[in-house]
Amino acid sequence: MRDFGAGLGYLVQGQKWVGRHGRWFGFGLLPGLVTLVLYVGALVGLGYGADDLTAWATPFADDWSSPWQGLLRTTLTVLTFGFGLFLAVVTFTAVTLLVGQPFYESLSEEVDRTEGGEVPESGLPLWRELWISARDSLKVVLRVAFYGVLLFACGFIPVVGQTVVPVIGFCVSGFFLAEELSAVALQRRSVELKERLRMLRGRRMLTLGFGVPLTLAFLVPFVAVFLMPGAVAGATLMVRDLRGENADDAEPAAAPASAAPAPVPTPGNPYRKA
Repeated sequence: MRDFGAGLGYLVQGQKWVGRHGRWFGFGLLPGLVTLVLYVGALVGLGYGADDLTAWATPFADDWSSPWQGLLRTTLTVLTFGFGLFLAVVTFTAVTLLVGQPFYESLSEEVDRTEGGEVPESGLPLWRELWISARDSLKVVLRVAFYGVLLFACGFIPVVGQTVVPVIGFCVSGFFLAEELSAVALQRRSVELKERLRMLRGRRMLTLGFGVPLTLAFLVPFVAVFLMPGAVAGATLMVRDLRGENADDAEPAAAPASAAPAPVPTPGNPYRKA
């Protein structure tokens, strides 16, 4: 649990960092606002059309008597909207990071710069960075979709589906949310997706401590937009920890040449200076 607390600490530190650097906070809000408008429209459409979608998907229940038809379709409607919300929470970050790639990369570089030490740069042109980001995000979304379908099916298991499955769902969302956010700093360090996932699995509790609280916060309308700049900053701080790049880890400087020489023993008293 110590690592879980450390992950939460990086999330808080990231928010404090953008609080101290207000210009970067405003700079990082723009991509989230654009993405939020798109997602709100999609979720509102899903909310209005979920009933029709479940009715179309369950024609076999048209002749069922009450209350079984209503119970089945209401359950499926809730699960469908919940699945859509689950995907929205996870993919919101990926889409926002893709839209705001230049914004968040500059923010992440500034975090590295203020923390001291080397400021890594990918050296790739913007179009190449966008392509890599889109490709990796698609791979992550496919993984999330797989787990989402599996958890959606498990949601029908009595008791377990209403207790254990939601907890697992938040953990899955939190892990991949942390991966997406840390990708901004790790891509600048030329770390591939497979290596990123291996690195995060190696510190799983740290990753969950960062990602799960953020996932829960993202469920509150509009909160994701305001937390995104600090989340990118916090993920950069976490990456520095994962890769051992903290300024405190630097090797101590060598002793100056003018330092006094070691005592030279003399006859009669081996501990007396010459």
